[in-house]
Amino acid sequence: MTEEMADKGELEMPRYLLSYHGEMRMEDMPSDPEAIQAVMAQWGAWYESMGESLVDGGAPIAFSTAINADGAAEAPAQLSGYTVVECDDMEAATTIAQGSPVLANGHSVQISQCIDMG
Repeated sequence: MTEEMADKGELEMPRYLLSYHGEMRMEDMPSDPEAIQAVMAQWGAWYESMGESLVDGGAPIAFSTAINADGAAEAPAQLSGYTVVECDDMEAATTIAQGSPVLANGHSVQISQCIDMG
């Protein structure tokens, strides 16, 4: 991006959706207060490591369904949560995703570039 383009606001840094996939079972969630605090500390440290790249910390997703034009449809791979980041390119977004705490639980992270429709 040139300085002139940045001054005019013509180009913004791309945003990426980090979507977490894997079965989220309630029995796998920690119930011990210390274990919950440890998990929250992992997420907090990851969010902090992103600095200004973090746009939306997202949320966990427990249950979902799907529809199509004909009505109900089978849901695709289990979506367990998401985060939105803003960074230079897919490589930078992938580097951020590699620090996600969900990876330790056997989940995967799909990295998708968001298209600016504005």
